[in-house]
Amino acid sequence: MADLCPLWMRSPAPAASEEPDLFLETPHKQLIVYLICWQAVGHSKTHKQCSLFFHAYSAIPSGYMYIIEEKGLEMRKWVLSGILAAEEMYLSHLEALLIPMKPLRAAATTSQPMLTIQQIETIFFKVPELHEIHKDFYDSLLPRAQDWSLQQCVGDLFQKLASQLGVYRAFVDNYKVAVETADKCCQANAQFAEISEVCDHTTHSRTLMALLYKPVDRVTRSTLVLHDLLKHTPSSHPDYPLLQDALRISQNFLSSINEEITPRRQSMTVKKGENRQLLRDRFMVELVEGSRKLRHVFLFTDLLLCTKLKKQAAGKGQQYDCKWYIPLADLTFQTIEDCESTPIPLVQDEEIDAIKIKISQIKNEIQREKRTTKGPKVIERLKKKLSEQESLLLLMSPNIAFRVANRNGKGFTLLIPSDYERAEWREMICEQQKKCFKSFSLTSLELQMLTNSCVKLQTVHTIPMTMNKEDDESPGLYGFLNVIVHSASGLQQSLNLYCSLEVDSFGYFVNKAKTRVYRDSTEPNWNEEFEIELEGSQTLRLLCYEKCSNKPKQSKEDRELTDKIMAKGQIKLDPQTLQNKDWQRTAFTMNGVEVKLSMKYASREFSLKRTPSRKQSGVFGVKINVVTKRERSKVPLIVRQCVEEIEQRGLEEVGIYRVSGVATDIQALKSAFDFNNKDVSVMMRGMDVNAVAGTLKLYFRELPEPLFTDELYLNFAGGIALSDSVAKESCMVNLLLSLPEPNLVTFLFLLEHLKRVAENESINKMSLYNLATVFGPTLLRPSDKDSKISYSSQPISMNDSWSLEVMAQVQVLLYFLQLESIPLPDSKRQSLLFSTEV
Repeated sequence: MADLCPLWMRSPAPAASEEPDLFLETPHKQLIVYLICWQAVGHSKTHKQCSLFFHAYSAIPSGYMYIIEEKGLEMRKWVLSGILAAEEMYLSHLEALLIPMKPLRAAATTSQPMLTIQQIETIFFKVPELHEIHKDFYDSLLPRAQDWSLQQCVGDLFQKLASQLGVYRAFVDNYKVAVETADKCCQANAQFAEISEVCDHTTHSRTLMALLYKPVDRVTRSTLVLHDLLKHTPSSHPDYPLLQDALRISQNFLSSINEEITPRRQSMTVKKGENRQLLRDRFMVELVEGSRKLRHVFLFTDLLLCTKLKKQAAGKGQQYDCKWYIPLADLTFQTIEDCESTPIPLVQDEEIDAIKIKISQIKNEIQREKRTTKGPKVIERLKKKLSEQESLLLLMSPNIAFRVANRNGKGFTLLIPSDYERAEWREMICEQQKKCFKSFSLTSLELQMLTNSCVKLQTVHTIPMTMNKEDDESPGLYGFLNVIVHSASGLQQSLNLYCSLEVDSFGYFVNKAKTRVYRDSTEPNWNEEFEIELEGSQTLRLLCYEKCSNKPKQSKEDRELTDKIMAKGQIKLDPQTLQNKDWQRTAFTMNGVEVKLSMKYASREFSLKRTPSRKQSGVFGVKINVVTKRERSKVPLIVRQCVEEIEQRGLEEVGIYRVSGVATDIQALKSAFDFNNKDVSVMMRGMDVNAVAGTLKLYFRELPEPLFTDELYLNFAGGIALSDSVAKESCMVNLLLSLPEPNLVTFLFLLEHLKRVAENESINKMSLYNLATVFGPTLLRPSDKDSKISYSSQPISMNDSWSLEVMAQVQVLLYFLQLESIPLPDSKRQSLLFSTEV
């Protein structure tokens, strides 16, 4: 029996006189031969070697191909070797389909037929013809490849193959009927069902359904082979026009049937003739025993499937393993109260930003290498590093729980970066559940088929990183987006309503701002302004929540326990519209609710410009030494008063300095300080503490020169990059002591305040790093002149350069925040003794 595999797999078809030797006494026993042969598919050493050879060729980057014509011609042999390996594999699939045909035909003429002749003809329709066509093609191509020369022609063979594509038209037209017939026969006949479920577990699935799909898949890939061959065929070669003609025929044929094939590639036939279609898929993170695991989740019309992408061995194609699935009829959504859920392991912001820094650095290296002549090997290595960092960012970023459970109550926790996307998944699942699907379970065969199909059905092939976009794609917006959330209308009843804003950053959507809760109104009127930092952002999302009564055990990531999404929508951030720097008014209409917004965008380059105040009587936009001299103080009064107010009632405020205050309150406080209003302290006590924090940040942002000065900025940026810790401390401290006295004293006063804020991190969620992220780009900014020099000297985009620059600003402030104390010389300490006096 062991010798049967090479007989049908590699040798010519046996003569008619040899046929009886292949079969046993009765037609039914002949099926045993078929089972053994089918399981033997793929075990041929030669077949495996060809397969590995083909994949080795496929993995060669196109950039490695030499421009020299002789080398290009030599590549044709490699291409043809790969084509031969693929043809051999395809022939083995067709032969695996043909093996059961003769015993089934023979059994059909007995008193106990397994299938009727009509059923056999329907299921195996045109398979013999396809096998004959490709066997002839393979047998003709093989000797030419073996007797290779640079001028060898094969175009006529591809022309002939293309001219016979009409057989595929008949196969495709019959495909649906063939699968339905096979499915019905499996249900009616247990023996045929057993045959159909035979699977070779060492390689790919060899089920009947999977094999019947092979020709459909093959015809859709027919043009790819010709593209590869043409790519390495000079236009002067006699093969070139023949291959061009074959490609034209193939493309025309594929275009004529593409609409018919596409639905078949996006669905699978299941029991009772129902059509399972893929609705959505995306990469998510699953929480498994407290650990984060990368998953690819597929939502079909009747089930939710969670898969893991297998590690790809050399020569192997992409494959998925099923981790779990839940029929939608059995799926329920869980809250943290419904299940014994472990806390979500949160990743520190500094770890996330460190990954972003690496991504930006690698992207910049790739851009530099593209401008050199070193070849593509370095670029490929860098792209591999980039992919690793992107995967790590995907794994670490999401913190919003999407909890589902099956009918037995077993729960699964998936993590999603955005509440908007979680709501979309829930809505889509709920909509499908209304269609009254019944509960079911999949056999191991059906589950294997479904998982295998994910490779072709997937719509998301790579993790959603903006850093991976091609050079001609929009890089998104970098800078600051000011958004005013005005009002909402269209509510049917009075609600406690608030809005949150999300933008995409490094490929993922993150929450950036939230309005206050407007209570008991059908027309909430917020009029709140927020400043949102953009990092390659292309989309703004808005979500409206109804604030419900608080429940115990609520956690940050489980907002859905108490707050209900009433409406959501998104808008593309159009650079052309936003570049004019004027306020652009727009409206979101979502589920009958209309929310009015105004937006204004400031690019990174524009945001560097600080405009000094024309009036010297105020404090905003006035040099710090002028203010301290006028007030006869070491630290400006506005800084001391804001700090005192925040330390009185804001140290335990969640997100202090990060959460935006109401714009109108901030402007009122700014005006009061500018006009030396004696009641400013009383005003502050009556305002939300976030408005006070926003006023302090605005003061530092509007200084005509940043606190760390234009002159010393580049030195600070260089000092933080030093690798030797002793040298770094000496450099950074000496630079700090070089600041003008008002700047230094004010910074030391602010530094101690920020450390006190961070001491309450367990309550306010503001770590030293979070505070450095907020204040770093405000206290340290390059002058307009320095930024132009920096960008012009870099062979990278301004946006990428700025991303790294912002990271450096954060690191400078973080360095001083992490120092236990600033070692001041005695002379300097003496001059600062009365630093906080008026």
